Amino acid sequence: MPLISARALSLRIATVHLLDARPAPGDYLAGHLPGAIHADLNRHLSTASDPGHDPAKGGRHPLPPLERFTAQLGAWGIGPGAEVVVYDASGGGNAAARLWWMLRALGHERVAVLDGGLAAALEAGLALSTEPALASPVEPYPARAWQWPTVDSEGVDSIRQDTSRKLLDVRAPERWRGDTETLDPVAGHIPGSLNLAWNDNLDASGRFKAPDQLRRQYEALLQGTSPRQLTVHCGSGVTACHTLLALEVAGLSGASLYVGSWSEWCRSDRPKAKEPAP
Repeated sequence: MPLISARALSLRIATVHLLDARPAPGDYLAGHLPGAIHADLNRHLSTASDPGHDPAKGGRHPLPPLERFTAQLGAWGIGPGAEVVVYDASGGGNAAARLWWMLRALGHERVAVLDGGLAAALEAGLALSTEPALASPVEPYPARAWQWPTVDSEGVDSIRQDTSRKLLDVRAPERWRGDTETLDPVAGHIPGSLNLAWNDNLDASGRFKAPDQLRRQYEALLQGTSPRQLTVHCGSGVTACHTLLALEVAGLSGASLYVGSWSEWCRSDRPKAKEPAP
């Protein structure tokens, strides 16, 4: 399973590589799980902090160059045999699932997201630390390509017009409809896309729904379409990974990620749509 419970983590916290994927460095400094290293969304998991970064070319959080990420994993002490656990404070949505996806896309098998995130860890009695974690660096991770499927904007333009494929936008319904937009310059969605918000993967406790519940949820959306014919996106390719994680939990593997997502698409001259509010 790509998830780990807080109780299971508590029993072997000293033997895993913990990565704290909360976006704000200040949150990490104020207190993190003992031994956790901060994985910064803008610096480590994307090129958002690079000089000259242009969201029109790859969105707000483009993937970093492969060699940069593999070197970063080595600096964190993570090699092919490492057991990695990733957490955040948003049920995996920002940005634990993104880091999980990146590791899996490199071919790394032993990685799980902490179900329920930091809140679940605290409920399980795990304490916080303000001591910076010290990594034992190893060689850059031996990977030569991203192995999980991604799609660019040209591919998405083809997919949205193909009745054998499905395009899923996991932003909040009001953003998909175009009622509001707080992060990007244009409101709306990619014509032909479906909408199911990423946080619909979670139950009231902030943990992932049971695998059979998630399977029913996504089989109803797919309506017979193979998961391999599904492309998932969001605002900038971060929360989309949460739905890719949920699909994995449900046993529906193979969907692709549009990394640039709406943040790239809306800055182009490609068609855009809005829906009336219910």
